[in-house]
Amino acid sequence: MSVSRLLLVGSLGFLTFSQLPAADESVPAVENNKPATPLAFSWVHVDGPYVALTFDDGPSAKLTPKLLDLLAARQIKVTFFVIGQNVAENPEVVARAAREGHEIGNHSWSHPNLAKMSDEAVRRELQKTDEAIRSATGNRPTLLRPPYGSITTREKKWIANEFGYKIILWDVDPLDWKRPGSTVVCNRIVRNTRAGSIILAHDIHPGTIEAMPATIDQLQSKGFKFVTVSQLISMAVPETPKPVESKRGHTPTTGHPASPGSTVNDRPTHSISSPSPNG
Repeated sequence: MSVSRLLLVGSLGFLTFSQLPAADESVPAVENNKPATPLAFSWVHVDGPYVALTFDDGPSAKLTPKLLDLLAARQIKVTFFVIGQNVAENPEVVARAAREGHEIGNHSWSHPNLAKMSDEAVRRELQKTDEAIRSATGNRPTLLRPPYGSITTREKKWIANEFGYKIILWDVDPLDWKRPGSTVVCNRIVRNTRAGSIILAHDIHPGTIEAMPATIDQLQSKGFKFVTVSQLISMAVPETPKPVESKRGHTPTTGHPASPGSTVNDRPTHSISSPSPNG
């Protein structure tokens, strides 16, 4: 075989080998060196004292407007994860929230446990709520909070593909659905909130609404700034890797930096209890 033929065969072999996929198939493919976006968020690593305050299960015809008045007075934007049935009954409340700059997310039509439902049943729950929100606000939602925080990994994937939703959980849960009183709700939120927190609350309980003035004031006094969930996610930065001690006592080494949002777990990481049964 001639030298030129050997060089050609060797070159083809090199190209074929170099095009093989990486051995670690758990790492998602990335284009233009940009990290893949996580499917679910319960906390976001941010460079600054930013937090997202969220409210589930509304809108309430009586309580949500009171909360909107409070938020307007303090010039704070939050994210509402609304129940489709309630949107259909109170479209003007959702329209006002959107008009005043708050974010509206899907929380299903009737608050079922999505993880125990068929794909078609889940699809109906989400689609009806999506349409109700779009009818009330003129825009379709981009976020989903599954009721009870219950959703399977497979559901996350097909819902993200079909609806384009990011799945939003939480890391601070004051258990306000148990109605422990406004002071307890406030203390639990203030004590457990950290930079990047996604705070769970419900705008259908009077005690929660009563807790908000003191809660917001105390969080602001600690330097926290409020943003919507989508704004918080857009602020995500890589988390600095922690040094790993060498088994032989050599100089510590570090792992690979986490991609933006990759430190976010699929389940709450900082809640004071298990996920709220009324989340």
